[in-house]
Amino acid sequence: MIEWISEDLPAPAAGEVLIEQSAIGLNFIDTYHRTGLYPVPLPSGLGLEAAGTITAVGEGVEDFKVGDRAAYMGPGKDGLGAYATRRIMPVAGLFKLPDDVPSDIAAAALLKAATVEGLVERCAKVQTGDWVLVHAAAGGVGLIMVQWLKAIGANIIAAASTDAKLELARKAGAHHTILSGADDLAARVQELTGGTGVSVVFDGVGKDTFEVSLDCLASRGLLVSFGNASGPVEGVNLGVLASKGSLFVTRPTLGHYYATPEDAAAGIARVWDMIGSGKVKVTIGAAYPLSEAANAHRDLVARKTIGSVILLP
Repeated sequence: MIEWISEDLPAPAAGEVLIEQSAIGLNFIDTYHRTGLYPVPLPSGLGLEAAGTITAVGEGVEDFKVGDRAAYMGPGKDGLGAYATRRIMPVAGLFKLPDDVPSDIAAAALLKAATVEGLVERCAKVQTGDWVLVHAAAGGVGLIMVQWLKAIGANIIAAASTDAKLELARKAGAHHTILSGADDLAARVQELTGGTGVSVVFDGVGKDTFEVSLDCLASRGLLVSFGNASGPVEGVNLGVLASKGSLFVTRPTLGHYYATPEDAAAGIARVWDMIGSGKVKVTIGAAYPLSEAANAHRDLVARKTIGSVILLP
C-alpha cells in the first residue's frame, strides 16, 4: 500500500542539504520495493531518484550552496524516500545539474541513463558494428538505450509489445523492430544477422524473455539480464549456455558500476554529455501528481506507459 503522510523535517545536519524537489523519477525498481520482490525494512518510503533546488545546507558543506540545482539516484541516509516534496540528503549522493539539463529531464533520466551507461559501456562494452537486441525498447531505459547504441554505431534490433511502441523505437534509432510477443522473434533475429545472432541482448523483462534471449545470441554472446518486469528468472540450467554456444549471462546491479566516487563521477559526466549534446533525447511519456503515485505504479506495471515517467510534487 502507498500512503501519503506529512512530517516536519529538521535542519540539515553536517554534510547534508535540504532539497525542494521539482520532479521525481518513477522506475520499475520502485515496484519491486513496493511488492517485496526486493525487500526493504518496513515501514519505508519509496523512490530512488529526484531533482530539485537546494534550500538549506548543513555544516561543512562546501560543494553545494543554497540555490544550486542537484539530482540524486540512490537511497538517502534513511533509505528510500524520493517520493517527497522536500528531502534531506547527504551531499555524497548528489550530482550538480548542468545549466542545459532541466530538473524534470534529470529526474526522468538520471537513474535510467546511468543504467544504460553502465550496461552498454562498462558491462557489455558494445563496439561500433556490434549487433544488439534491446527488449522493452520503448520504455524509459529502452528509448535511452536505443539512442545511446545508435550514437556509438551499433546495429540495433528493438523488441516492444505494440506497433506504436516499435515506431517510437524506430524514431529513436533502431534499425530493425520486432513485436516482443512474436513466435518467430528468435528466427527473425537470426535472419537479420545472417544466421549468426546478436553479440549482446539487453533484457529488462526477465522471466518471459529469458529463453528467447538465449536463442537470439551468437556463439559466445552475452545476455545482460537487468530487470524483472515479468518476474525473476529462476531455475537456470547452466548446461543450456553450453549447448547454445558457450553463452555468457550476467545479472548486473547499477551500484556495482557506480560503487566508487571516481566511477560515479565518470559515469555521470558521460550521462550529462550524452544528454547535453542531444545524442540522447529524454522522452517524458507521462507526469503524475505525486499524490497519484499508486496509479502511476499500476500503469507502469501494465505497460501502459512509454518513455520515462515522473511524479510532480
